[in-house]
Amino acid sequence: MNAADKQMIYDITPPITSKLKVWPGDTPPSRSVLLDMNKGDNLTLSTLNATVHLGAHADGPNHYGADAPPIDQRSLDYYLGLCQVLEVEIGRKSRIQPSDVPGKIRAERVLFKTDTFPDPENWNEDFAALSPELVDELCKQGVKLIGIDTPSVDLFDSRDLPAHKMFLKHNMAILEGIVLRDVPNGIYELIALPLKLVGFDASPVRAILRTVQ
Repeated sequence: MNAADKQMIYDITPPITSKLKVWPGDTPPSRSVLLDMNKGDNLTLSTLNATVHLGAHADGPNHYGADAPPIDQRSLDYYLGLCQVLEVEIGRKSRIQPSDVPGKIRAERVLFKTDTFPDPENWNEDFAALSPELVDELCKQGVKLIGIDTPSVDLFDSRDLPAHKMFLKHNMAILEGIVLRDVPNGIYELIALPLKLVGFDASPVRAILRTVQ
């Protein structure tokens, strides 16, 4: 295999540190070191305390639907396979409409690059989101997962969560908090498997994209 044939990997997961911002009122990540080899212990052992909606994460349907399935009951097929990265020109605090989507949808998973939440360590409330009309239209085109480079598929001040409800209606999957800054438009293989957190409403993921030949 020559250099031109090698797959490139894009890590689209923000670093998990104490600086990472979470939804206001949610639990930020913190680490408690129980044992430390640098202090003479025979190994290092630590505890993570954080929201499950941490950085790049997959929402479980029970996050936005009463009696809906938790994240451990979601098929992994949603989070593994061909996806399309699409950059959209959208204003802050706006919802992406079907008319904003450039070109043809060519994969079952679509990730939207909005650049409206540029720094996961500095929270801004005016990020863009998805319109329920867009979710509905993409479902009709065979899309089963939509991801976005913001903390939510709905706007910050939304209370009725129309985009989330459209995902629930169509049994589609949500991927939030990804970082697409350095990823060009195109077709990739998405790998973003959630942990098997029984009963939980979300799971952090290590989301990556691999180029395809």
